[in-house]
Amino acid sequence: MPERDAGPATGLPDRMPISLTINGEVRQLDVAPWTSLLDLLRLELGLTGTKKGCDHGQCGACTILLDGRRINACLTLAVMKDGARITTVEGLAAADGGLHPLQAAFVEHDAFQCGYCTPGQLCSAVGLLAEGRARSAEEIREHMSGNLCRCGAYPNIVAAIEQVMQ
Repeated sequence: MPERDAGPATGLPDRMPISLTINGEVRQLDVAPWTSLLDLLRLELGLTGTKKGCDHGQCGACTILLDGRRINACLTLAVMKDGARITTVEGLAAADGGLHPLQAAFVEHDAFQCGYCTPGQLCSAVGLLAEGRARSAEEIREHMSGNLCRCGAYPNIVAAIEQVMQ
């Protein structure tokens, strides 16, 4: 797609073409260069599981998996990740609709309270397990410290992650 005229103040094109694989589906998108992954997912693609908390990378509510690594979607420009593979909380469930083992453990351990932080907690926990760096409750707490829970469900979150680690 040809670039549109640049905005007068920025010199940037109004929209840029990118390709992302989101929850297993390849998507060809035209996005404004200043659009964060969070806003692209929520506002343009309707994937509202990923939450906007602080919009400053401090709370973890917007955590997603980018090429298997956990990131804060609010701090990442979509155009910088052309060709990337993204998994949101909507993409964690099995193809048959069954819960991801961490989702089931969160339910079993009542690790979600109000639920606002849960998508970010789940994506962060999936990334943490894939990293293989946490071997104890203390290490889980340390590596999950970027994901805040205002309800204080931390012991339940740690218990759910420990269950899946075993």
